[in-house]
Amino acid sequence: GGVRRPASGRIRAQARVAFVRESAARRGVLVVGEGNGRFLAAFFQAYPDAVVTCVEASARMIVLARKRVGKEQVDFIEADIRAVALPPAQYDLIVTHFVLDCFCEVTLREVVAKLARAATPEASWLLADFREPPDGWEQRHAQFWLRSMYGFFRLTTGIDADQLVDPSPFLREAGFACGAQRLSRFEMIKSEWWRRSA
Repeated sequence: GGVRRPASGRIRAQARVAFVRESAARRGVLVVGEGNGRFLAAFFQAYPDAVVTCVEASARMIVLARKRVGKEQVDFIEADIRAVALPPAQYDLIVTHFVLDCFCEVTLREVVAKLARAATPEASWLLADFREPPDGWEQRHAQFWLRSMYGFFRLTTGIDADQLVDPSPFLREAGFACGAQRLSRFEMIKSEWWRRSA
């Protein structure tokens, strides 16, 4: 899921797997908006016995992910995350790569809170997303591309958001702290590992 341009598929793929080995999932994994299965393929190389629930709105992407992963322990649910009932305190790992950028601020707060309720007290959260650098030419570069992307995607896909909203405050509200961050694509893409302490 999520806004696709201007970063190349290779850069986005690298951002998705930046912290895959920090996840250490035990009881369950919830992946939201997986897309074509690149993250899951890398994840199962590190954790072949993990049990994964994958919520993905696109039937086509689920077909591609199934083909790429070929794992029986993935429960694919074709749905918008806003419409899915999630069990409380069930997942050791939440994964949201290039999906939170689709939501406006009000919806984003609700989605993060919903996912946080489904997470265990010591869960990890992996996310990769676009960001706006704080200053300099990187900020101007990002502002140009983000305006272009959101205009295009609101017209073509009807996404909720018309600008990028940082989910970090909502993750902190839910008891998560950012343990590590990597930036790429002129600081316009971030990969983060968040952890909740019981």
